[in-house]
Amino acid sequence: MDVGPGPRRYGELAGWFHLLSAPSEYVDEARFIVDALLRHVDGPRDSLLELGSGGGNLASHLKADLRLTLTDISEPMLELSRGLNPECAHVPGDMRSLRLGRTFDAVLVHDAVMYLTSEEDLRAAIRTVAVHLRPGGAAILLPDVVRETFEPTTDHGGHDGDGRALRYLEWSYDPDPSDSTIITEFAILLREQDGTVEVHHDRHVEGHVLRHDRGGCRAARRSHRPVHPRPQPVIRGVRRRTAGSGRAGLTRRAWGTASRQGISSAGDASRLGNRL
Repeated sequence: MDVGPGPRRYGELAGWFHLLSAPSEYVDEARFIVDALLRHVDGPRDSLLELGSGGGNLASHLKADLRLTLTDISEPMLELSRGLNPECAHVPGDMRSLRLGRTFDAVLVHDAVMYLTSEEDLRAAIRTVAVHLRPGGAAILLPDVVRETFEPTTDHGGHDGDGRALRYLEWSYDPDPSDSTIITEFAILLREQDGTVEVHHDRHVEGHVLRHDRGGCRAARRSHRPVHPRPQPVIRGVRRRTAGSGRAGLTRRAWGTASRQGISSAGDASRLGNRL
């Protein structure tokens, strides 16, 4: 994960973010997450830690059912989320190294997992998940793609709001299939209240480190448009106490399909990575 300037939409263009990706588009995804937790968390389902929470779009729906702690590496995005979700706790932090000194009933990593561009980064983030997940709690990871499912795509969209408007063209491609990264280019048009229009280019270097052959890992594809109704695979993890060890490890109970109706079990899956 590059912690330098990063994608412009999470920094200098963060004030436009909700016109690119509106909170209203996340209703179905939030419902899926809540349904998954109801099925797979053992015990209380009150608290959730989101790593890479961005502008708080998912949180704006999840907060009706859960007590949320939202973390992100981008302070401008956290500030945007504070305006949308003032009742939630916001903590700046890197998902690879964050340590809050407490555990939660659930941990969520949405599409921010795509900015983990190496296996080392991915393992560090999964350790963060494990450290913050109580025994019996559940973890959900929702990358856009894994290596085997990636296909070059184009997309477009945007929204109007409060006299301003945004439109974008999105293009994802893999310039080097032998490495662990893909590129997503955004051409973004911003129209101010006075009618002036600016054009911006925003490049995102993303990872597709997760693979089907690594413990059957799968992913749920999403775009900035509403969730496609066709069921898609999803990764989820459940932290269980290891018998006789006195400590907990993060394991995958099962993998299934993500749809507007939630998860349908597809059988047992192997341990997610090394025992953490």
